[in-house]
Amino acid sequence: MKNERLVTEKLKKRLHLGSLVAVMIVACVILPILSITWMALSVDTSPWEHLLATVLPRYLINSLTLMLGVGLLSLSLGTSLAYLVTHLDFPGRGVLQYALFLPLAVPSFVAAYAWVDVLEYAGPLQTYLRDFAGWASARAYWFPNIRSLPGAVLVLSFTLYPYVYLLARASFRELPASGQDVARSLGLGSVRQFWRVSLPQARPAIAAGTAIVMMETLNDFGTVDYFAVQTLTTGIFSLWLESYNPGGAAQLALMAVAIVGVLLWVEKMGRRKARFNKSGRQIARIQPQTSTGYVGLLVLLYCLIPIAIGFLIPLMVLVKPSLSDSSLWSAIGLWRAAGNSLLLGSISAALVVGLSAVMVLGLKGISPSIRKSLQILTTLGYAFPGAVLGLGVLVPLALFDNWIADLIFAVFNIDPGLILTGSVGALILAYVVRFFAIGVGASEAGLAAIPTNIPLVAQSLGSSPRALFFKIYQPLMRGSLASALVLVFVDTVKELPATLLLRPFNFDTLSTHIYSQASLENFNAAAPAALMVVTLSFGAIILLAKAHR
Repeated sequence: MKNERLVTEKLKKRLHLGSLVAVMIVACVILPILSITWMALSVDTSPWEHLLATVLPRYLINSLTLMLGVGLLSLSLGTSLAYLVTHLDFPGRGVLQYALFLPLAVPSFVAAYAWVDVLEYAGPLQTYLRDFAGWASARAYWFPNIRSLPGAVLVLSFTLYPYVYLLARASFRELPASGQDVARSLGLGSVRQFWRVSLPQARPAIAAGTAIVMMETLNDFGTVDYFAVQTLTTGIFSLWLESYNPGGAAQLALMAVAIVGVLLWVEKMGRRKARFNKSGRQIARIQPQTSTGYVGLLVLLYCLIPIAIGFLIPLMVLVKPSLSDSSLWSAIGLWRAAGNSLLLGSISAALVVGLSAVMVLGLKGISPSIRKSLQILTTLGYAFPGAVLGLGVLVPLALFDNWIADLIFAVFNIDPGLILTGSVGALILAYVVRFFAIGVGASEAGLAAIPTNIPLVAQSLGSSPRALFFKIYQPLMRGSLASALVLVFVDTVKELPATLLLRPFNFDTLSTHIYSQASLENFNAAAPAALMVVTLSFGAIILLAKAHR
């Protein structure tokens, strides 16, 4: 009886610690959103009235148009490509089904800089056209302007479509072959089978992928800023950094949060009545049909186009100046920015994975409904644009800094100034909040793969919570946690909006170095840093390919 009471007390302490950590993490996630709400509602209405009468309609229309255009094009590309690689066996399918992930390795703003370099007036394409046709100047012909809203839609779509492709392909692969056989026996052709059988069953996955694409589109700053497309995200930067209007910036941020909330609600409501039942027996998977001749070549070409636009051509544009001019690799600030990115990425990834694992394990013993609610709250940060989180982090940190400074001054008569605001700590906090969902997902997946009897046996043998974590959970969850480490590291290196808002003075990362050089129209100087980011992103792509074989 005494031993049982001791075990019970230990479990209660563990539960208390896990609950405390969970509450702290939830508070860190919610605090930026609450601070934005407080800023937006506490100021007078004059900034809002001024915005409404001037730039707000343009910001809102451009944001919604961009999200809709990128969402529709990415949905079409990702769904069609996923269906083709799962239902047809064409030349090169074995490689292309994984190569279609590659555009995720190229940040959207890097692809934007590359395509402007290719398509601008002095670029290779227009130069070739003028030489070939004998045109003397730009007045002699018409060429579409890549720096425009349609240009932003195209660039973002061809770098973000893999989110839809990833989830749609996984869903199509899980569909039973029996549905296709029944449809075929009823006389439905391939096109009608797609619309009436495959697409409805894969709809939840496709909707989720499209929602992610639209949220990433709203989060984008580098592409739309370079293309001179004014959106809510660029408006937040403009009002905060140029007009010194934090109240107006907070009101725009709140509108961006509202758009994300509506998007998630629409996605959830759109599939609330969808019900698909699977047999408990082993089901036969769909076997791709051999496609040769002209059909196979057309499918091959269709799969190569998004890879070329989203990955190969931007990569070649980056490689050319990086190899032809070795002095670019010794540019001032390049390696310091690379070191800063490695440092921020490593610390943020370690914190995200460590805290998420502790939280998921600590919440095991509480009510499932409460546990689910807390875990959902801790993943909300991924749904919000980086500029919004950056703005939300500044306010509570500034309040905390002022409180600490007043306390130190009252006790020691020393003014320490601001400690956390404008520091690397603010950046790391924003990264942890933004990417915590990746750690939670990996921790849940790793925990689900561990048989429940193993921890119970260890507890019955007297293992402490610390020993249980390091000797049981951590080794068995190592694969999932390692994947999360790489993904968070890469996403941190690629993050631009929050970094621009929160970075310390004279502190650059690879992303901000690229942005600074490209803003000066010096794309060659930005190429080595962009190539580093793309190279680092390959790690995440390899993990995705292995996980979806």
